[in-house]
Amino acid sequence: EVQLQAFGGGLVQAGGSLRLSCAASGFTFDDYAIGWFRQAPGKEREGVSCISSTDGSTYYADSVKGRFATSSDNAKNTEYLQMNSLKPEDTAVYYCGTCRREVYGTDVVYEYDHWGQGTLVTVSS
Repeated sequence: EVQLQAFGGGLVQAGGSLRLSCAASGFTFDDYAIGWFRQAPGKEREGVSCISSTDGSTYYADSVKGRFATSSDNAKNTEYLQMNSLKPEDTAVYYCGTCRREVYGTDVVYEYDHWGQGTLVTVSS
């Protein structure tokens, strides 16, 4: 059974950093690409990152590009999201999940198929 859980959230001041972890079980990173998405109160889900299963490149949303970075420890089946220069608008519940890149006409969309409990990140101004 595919299971993922994000943890490591908390309260941080604007400009600060936080590292989230994603513990995965029931599969290996060779089976699925892993990504992060977030959901803020009253807002739609936003894809934050997704590693391409074809060339290993990583997609980052424009809103986090240059500030967030993913890494993984395959031996521990753990994915990390390093978040730097945090802004109040980064406040959201963050989830890790299996992800895939889909193209619908001219639109590129990142879909998240499996995810578990998220972790709340609150950035104070």
